Amino acid sequence: MDVDEVIQGRRLTPAELGEIGNLLAAHPDWHRTRISRELCQRWDWRTETGRPKDMACRSLLLKLEARGWIRLPSRQRPSVNDRRNRQPVLIELDRGVLEADLASLQPLRIDPVAPGSREDALFRALLQRHHYLGLRNRVGENLGYLVWSRTGRPVAAMLFGSAAWHCQPRDAFIGWNEEQRHRHRLRLTNNTRFLIPAWVRVPHLASHVLARVLGRLDRDWRQRYGHGIELVETFVEPERFAGTSYRAAGWLPVGRTTGRGRNGPSDTASTTAKDVFVRPLGRHWRQRLCA
Repeated sequence: MDVDEVIQGRRLTPAELGEIGNLLAAHPDWHRTRISRELCQRWDWRTETGRPKDMACRSLLLKLEARGWIRLPSRQRPSVNDRRNRQPVLIELDRGVLEADLASLQPLRIDPVAPGSREDALFRALLQRHHYLGLRNRVGENLGYLVWSRTGRPVAAMLFGSAAWHCQPRDAFIGWNEEQRHRHRLRLTNNTRFLIPAWVRVPHLASHVLARVLGRLDRDWRQRYGHGIELVETFVEPERFAGTSYRAAGWLPVGRTTGRGRNGPSDTASTTAKDVFVRPLGRHWRQRLCA
């Protein structure tokens, strides 16, 4: 198979595709997890903290199978992630209208969400039920935040995850070539979800929360993943939102996507075009990202 393209953030060569086929043929009794772990070891495919990119490798294998390039062994058990994603999170939420000025909510408490905690269940419930995009499975490096008023009521939720593999307006703003993008993309993150529930009606809360969270994001990311963040991106649907809160918090509009999705170029549009906003963190960020 003549293939040399980026899939799941990795440039897959014909030799590597052949290696996958040989591995599947030689070990028909292996389950999918063992195959992905073996490939991570052979390719030395790891995060910056040294952990194998097992989930990324499994996603790559599924995409190859969807294209008809390989045939994976049958699942030995139903997908745990799929059950988790479809199961509604049963958390009671106070949906009474909160109409106030920002000062009356201060001091706000902003907490990173620990996976599997009670706060994580609340975080998932808010996004699954009340964000228009819902909440998909969180794969790879990601970090969620809950924002609480001084009385202990949740007033906002934010999720940061993997940056887009390709984004021409963002890459041009940074000054990236392809090699630099592959080397440094992990030092970017995407604000994939930002929710202020409809019953929270507080002027200027959104831009205030954006500024506060970005003030601690690099430190929190280092603590969890062992490396920092140089720049944050987000994608705004212009038919729904104007990006006013992002602009007020110092984010920069750098262009609009072509509608081909976060995974990179394709022949036809697969989603709606979105406005691209970015926010550099700290000084000398461009020098580090373009090194």
